[in-house]
Amino acid sequence: MTNTAGEGGTGLGAPPGWGGLNPVLRQVRAGNGFEEALEQILQVVRLGLVPAGERLPPERELAERMGISRVTLREVLKVLQDQGLVESRRGRYGGTFVLPRPDTPAVGAEEELRRRVAAVDIEDVLRFREVLEVGAAGLCASQGLTGPGRARLRAALAATHDAPLADYRRQDTLFHLALCELAGSATLTAQYAAVRATVNDLLDCIPLLVRNLEHSQQQHTVLVDAVLDRDAEAARAVMREHCCGTAALLRGFLA
Repeated sequence: MTNTAGEGGTGLGAPPGWGGLNPVLRQVRAGNGFEEALEQILQVVRLGLVPAGERLPPERELAERMGISRVTLREVLKVLQDQGLVESRRGRYGGTFVLPRPDTPAVGAEEELRRRVAAVDIEDVLRFREVLEVGAAGLCASQGLTGPGRARLRAALAATHDAPLADYRRQDTLFHLALCELAGSATLTAQYAAVRATVNDLLDCIPLLVRNLEHSQQQHTVLVDAVLDRDAEAARAVMREHCCGTAALLRGFLA
């Protein structure tokens, strides 16, 4: 994949005239380029830093600013287009333009979203989830799994790979719960089940994105390999990166 700046790399300084975009658009970390870039551009649009009807900076400049490939950037812009937030125009004066926000959202949808977001401290939930999951991954790897435990983890992973889109979130939840149970702490599992229910309630407010799910599956596979190899440091690092990707999406859509 061609990458002018290298995803998570140093990239270039901001072009002149970026103004209010500077505090929001920054270099993404290496592991979650798609999710973090989506979070940042969603913030630009929802904060009104580029007014409705105006054009986003050119793709080349955006990609360099965030340190991602133009392929990844185009996938991000496709998500925004699918959500009715931007549109792509061709020609001499073309580019990606911010669309006006609809004045009349679907009946009850906006109210339900606000209710769910107002009911929780999103940052607290995301931090607690990361602590629990990183700890569970490290425990599973450091203490090792029995034969049945190894088989259960592999089966949970396979179920996420085979799940149709409509059933993916349930299978993903079961995979993460299995990891917590295999860590051997009933208290950890109970706490994780509670926080995961809150996370799922928030995830239900945002679209399922195929690129994000593919990335999550890759991380799941690397995580299981690390756990089965008893590499606790790698297991914790992959899980931390995985949680950060989900957090970036939720912040982007819900903040």
